[in-house]
Amino acid sequence: MPTVNAFGKTIACPEGANLRKVLIENGIELYNGNAKIINCMGIGSCGTCAVEIEGEVSEPNWKDKTRRSLPPHSPAKNRRLACQTKVLGDIRVTKYDGFWGQGDRVVWTQEGKIAQQ
Repeated sequence: MPTVNAFGKTIACPEGANLRKVLIENGIELYNGNAKIINCMGIGSCGTCAVEIEGEVSEPNWKDKTRRSLPPHSPAKNRRLACQTKVLGDIRVTKYDGFWGQGDRVVWTQEGKIAQQ
């Protein structure tokens, strides 16, 4: 069973589990600011669940690629939409700042929340 390491938690999940669902069901703050209220609820259109992932996950689908190719995202950044990502092996997740998670400052890592300066 793969593990998801995020926000200081290690969560076991079935292979192929949807990353957004795993994070939310385990109380992890996936969204920044008002994106907690204003998001697409996992259909892949808003891009607010963008995270950096290390480890084995599904290949990006067309929704993931398309949304991350539009501003404020950049395909050059190593981000994925959690709602469009399936967990295939052990992973480590990092969340960045910005409404869409597109920023450069880390909000939280697999170890936990980062104190904001």
